[in-house]
Amino acid sequence: MKTFFLVITLCITSFTVSAALNPDSIYMPNIHTVRLYQQGKQLSMPLINLNSNDRLELHFDDLDGRYKNYYYTFQLCNFDWTPASMMPMQYIKGFTQNKINDYKFSSVALTRYTHYSAVIPQGNSYPTKAGNYILRVYLNGDTSQIAFTKRMLVLNPKASIIGKILQPFTPQIFKTHQKIQFNVDLSEINGLNATQQVRVSILQNFRWDNAVTNLKPSFIRGSNLEYSTETTNVFPAGKEWRWLDLRDFHLQSDRVASADYNKYSTSVYLKTDFPLESQPYIYYPDLNGLSLIEAVRGINPNYEGDYATVYFSFLDREEQGDRSDLYLYGQLTNYQLNDSLKLSYNDEKDLYETHLLLKQGYYSYTYLRRDRRPPFAISEMDGNSYETENVYTILVYYRPFGAQADELAGIALVNSRNDRPGFSF
Repeated sequence: MKTFFLVITLCITSFTVSAALNPDSIYMPNIHTVRLYQQGKQLSMPLINLNSNDRLELHFDDLDGRYKNYYYTFQLCNFDWTPASMMPMQYIKGFTQNKINDYKFSSVALTRYTHYSAVIPQGNSYPTKAGNYILRVYLNGDTSQIAFTKRMLVLNPKASIIGKILQPFTPQIFKTHQKIQFNVDLSEINGLNATQQVRVSILQNFRWDNAVTNLKPSFIRGSNLEYSTETTNVFPAGKEWRWLDLRDFHLQSDRVASADYNKYSTSVYLKTDFPLESQPYIYYPDLNGLSLIEAVRGINPNYEGDYATVYFSFLDREEQGDRSDLYLYGQLTNYQLNDSLKLSYNDEKDLYETHLLLKQGYYSYTYLRRDRRPPFAISEMDGNSYETENVYTILVYYRPFGAQADELAGIALVNSRNDRPGFSF
């Protein structure tokens, strides 16, 4: 009996440690174009309501091009994405792992791949608690063969949130940052101790890498919490994201300089980008770093869309030496700043270059610079302007006394501007 419990404990420990490495990661090089979103809404957060009919769509491609046995499961986490100290049976009703049965081999496309999809949660397996979850996809029912992980959110609405975006008062950031001011009403929760039980996070454009977490209220008036400080509730505003239309490789869009069409592959060379920091702010609708998998031709881009190797180049006249690195950034790079995504300098062309294998679609992206020395500061290559359109997500977490995990109790999306000012501000 002691041996049995030891094995169970080791399995749970192994599961939680590996899940804690990074909630959004791809571990196998053959896995591409991983998407998880609300059913029918590619540009949405992977969010469902507890005990509802809400569903998420999971899509991904395996470029090995043959059928494999993929499975998935959930891992409940706290507000900071550390694994909750609970066994799966305590937060999953039904099977703790499910096989992904829907797949199609690519057709029409030059690149061979197998497209897998699933509607989550299924009727035989669904979360029973609100909170942060990590979706883990792995091979052959073996949780050590992880293909990738994705974040998902389960909401039990107990908090109402009212927020707005303001221009900061601080002179140093008045023209470059945006302040999020909001109130949280928790009157539906009895016996609340806000300082101990409530945690708040803010996301900019659905990014987790620069999220502001564990915010403390500026004022507490009964069950109403006010957040209005300029020391934590502010974000660099950036500028509108760059765009790239790859919905048809043969119909070259404005950003494409040239393309090579080979028998078994396609290469697309983009026009050289350059820093926009010194340029005046210009408004245009963008996807705020997200991407749409679409194709002009064909019926279903999920298994008919083709892949191309896309070459990016960036002209940076600022002499940096060995002080910093330059990265391509957005959902197209899984919001990662890995060495494999770092731009390399081409002495002959005097340009920074990189390339990615991308599926047909419409992409938004930007360039980030990261210092090589502590504190490894990250900055926008295009500068910051307070007029920029950004969407902010306010997440309110609540932990009941005696509970083992944080519940997601409220969520609100606030846009920095809804005026649609035309092409130029």
